[in-house]
Amino acid sequence: MRLLGPWLLLLECLAFSGSYKWTFHHPPTVYAWEGACVWIYCKYSGLNSDDLENVTVYHDAQYSKDTKRYNGTVLFRSTNLAEPPSEQQRVRFLGGKRDNCSLSIGRVHVNDSGKLGLRMVSKTDKWMEEIHLNVSERPLVPRIRLPPEIRDSWEATLTCWLNFTCFGYRTRWLWSLEEEPVYNSTSISATMDSIQSELRFRPRWRHQGKNVTCQLWSDREQRVLSEETVRLDVKHLPQLQITVSPPEATVKEGQSVSMTCKVISSNPPYHTLSLLKDGAPLRLQETRLRSVARNMSGKYRCQASSALGTSQSEEVVLDVQYAPEPSAVQSLLTPVVEGKTAELMCESQANPPPTNYTWYHDGKIVPGKTEKKLRIPRVLLSHEGTYSCLAENVLGLGQVGPRAKLDVQYAPKTVTTVIQNPTPIREGDRVTLSCHYNSSNPKVTWYQWRPQGSWGEQSPRVLVIQKVSWNQGTVTCAACNSWCSWAPPVDLNVHYAPRDVRVRQTNPRPEIHSGHRVVLQCDFSGSRPREVRFAWEKNGSFLGEGRELSLDSVSPEDAGNYSCSVSNSIGQTASEAWGLRVLYAPRRLRVSLAPGASVTEGEKATLTCESDANPPVSQYSWFDGNNGELPNTGRTLRLDPVRVQHSGAYWCRGASRLGEGESPPSTLTVYYSPETIGRRAAVVLGICLAVLILVIFGVKFWRNWKRTRSQQGLQENSSGQSFFVRNKKMRRAPLSEGPHAMGCCNPVMDEAVSYAALRFPETDAPGAGDVGNSGSQRLRQDGSDEVTYSVVQKRRVGDYENVAPHSPDDEGIHYSELIRFGAGERPQAREGVEYVTLKH
Repeated sequence: MRLLGPWLLLLECLAFSGSYKWTFHHPPTVYAWEGACVWIYCKYSGLNSDDLENVTVYHDAQYSKDTKRYNGTVLFRSTNLAEPPSEQQRVRFLGGKRDNCSLSIGRVHVNDSGKLGLRMVSKTDKWMEEIHLNVSERPLVPRIRLPPEIRDSWEATLTCWLNFTCFGYRTRWLWSLEEEPVYNSTSISATMDSIQSELRFRPRWRHQGKNVTCQLWSDREQRVLSEETVRLDVKHLPQLQITVSPPEATVKEGQSVSMTCKVISSNPPYHTLSLLKDGAPLRLQETRLRSVARNMSGKYRCQASSALGTSQSEEVVLDVQYAPEPSAVQSLLTPVVEGKTAELMCESQANPPPTNYTWYHDGKIVPGKTEKKLRIPRVLLSHEGTYSCLAENVLGLGQVGPRAKLDVQYAPKTVTTVIQNPTPIREGDRVTLSCHYNSSNPKVTWYQWRPQGSWGEQSPRVLVIQKVSWNQGTVTCAACNSWCSWAPPVDLNVHYAPRDVRVRQTNPRPEIHSGHRVVLQCDFSGSRPREVRFAWEKNGSFLGEGRELSLDSVSPEDAGNYSCSVSNSIGQTASEAWGLRVLYAPRRLRVSLAPGASVTEGEKATLTCESDANPPVSQYSWFDGNNGELPNTGRTLRLDPVRVQHSGAYWCRGASRLGEGESPPSTLTVYYSPETIGRRAAVVLGICLAVLILVIFGVKFWRNWKRTRSQQGLQENSSGQSFFVRNKKMRRAPLSEGPHAMGCCNPVMDEAVSYAALRFPETDAPGAGDVGNSGSQRLRQDGSDEVTYSVVQKRRVGDYENVAPHSPDDEGIHYSELIRFGAGERPQAREGVEYVTLKH
């Protein structure tokens, strides 16, 4: 059972999940009236909303359990939701496959009231949504929504709304306040189930209890469809009114006056009412003032309080009139300074104010002065003394009050600055000046100097300038009491050497090229005395005198630093150097070789194109001895490693924006390295050795050939005793111990033994055979037992005692020793030896 619990819960969730597939948002009931149209706002969301295939709108649909279908009046049906709705249809579906299910019904009637069924079918699901439609015979009555509280002069918003929406039914809202139309400050808006209009205005207290009407106007029918009227409840402070008797509120001192406060309107009602004088409450609603005095003049108001606050009425000014009081004189501008303006005021309390005044100076009437203010435009010392006045108004004359004294003050007079040094004054001299004056009121208390500087003062009135500067201008002093009087400026007239000497080009150009004309002028800002002399230098060398220096056709050699000097009787001043920069095309080009003009192959060679140009060369070209342009375009041509083929002449060409130039050829010589020389010498020596070997072999071959030819000639021309010898060099084998071993061994000939077979042409014996392996050959003639052996050896000097040495030409001669051997005893040898000379 514990295992079945989670599965049962899952099945229950799946069973009820189908009811939450579709969610709709729309007003539950839609209202309209006969002849109007209806727009029904509707939004939906579903799991398979993108697969929506069919939408049907029913009127009073009923579900049949037998057929499993809805039955009712079909107002709209659509199977192709991609097509826009037709304007001719009374019921239109304004939505789509996404989330909109809004409907529009044109010109509804009372019998259209009822339940609308919105049937939506997708590929995998179906849904029926119900919307109630209420159609009345007459237009619906709007409703006016008032703010919670309406206050005087506060902005209020009144909303008139109607539970109806149809964008195709043209209506207007009209507002009126006490039969007066209101057109301003209104706005109209629509929601999903209603339309509304807002009226914004600032009501006043007088709108309390007034009617506001909102009307729904039909443009198509040109009449008012319905209206709503409400009464305004405007909260406001108490509205007051004050009345005075007599109305003008002007009385003479000793008369009586009455004042009354009245509340015109108050919402909510007031609870206190009082009378104020100059802001102070009198707490009387009606006041009768008898025998008023001058101090009762003032401003009177009525004040009332309610739950909203306190308000006041307009003010009433009570004016109590009386004759002027004793007059007093006051000075408006103090202190009174000579030459300035002085103003005296006659102060006297009176109501109405005095209209005529009489002024007295030292007890005497000042003629022509009848105003309250006595103005002296320019005060003189004669204006000093005492002053008094008398005021008068329509009620009579006043009295003369206390007198005032006029004290005229002035700045120090006749101030002068005195130079105590002899003239002329030179730059750097010590200068002493003093300040003097004639009179002053009040007395002089301090002195002031201009211009101010770090100067010393021996006394308050003496100034000492330790080192006067060249630009020291005028100097003045002031003697001061309450004011300062300045002395006329004194010019020290300081003499100094010329200042601010500088070189200026009178014909300035953006660029100076070779051949242009350049004029330089020596300027200076000041010199005292003005008589001066000019001198010119270039790079420290004197050029000449005169204010101007003219270079008619400037060349590159004229470039340099120019300066001028100006001198007078005080001294001489030189200018800063002025650099003359001359622009010219490339010139004096040459090729420098590093490490030198001669290098060894395998090393590094650097060719640099040196030039004289301003501006510098911007592009280089290189050429070799074949007048061929090299691919390098830089200032330096590097050959790394250098080869013998690089030997030859090189030159370069430099170009700038002003032109181009070409260098003369420079020759680079590349020598073979020791390694190359050794390799080539070895090759030459090898060739020579090979040639020598070939020559030696050729000579030997020629001699062998010549010897062979000679032997062939001997064989052809020999007699019956002649024979041929064919030599064959070979190593002699050791003697055998057998019975066939015959021959002789000559130890002297052990190193080189030649064997020869001798053949006699006159016999019938077979031809000579080659030497066998044993080094001997047996020859048989006519069956005799005699065998002849021959030992043939190239003659060597000293081999034989009986052989005399021969000349070197007999190199190819061989000697033979003939020895006869028999089977038996060896016969007695002959005394003579026969020699045979063989040549090949």
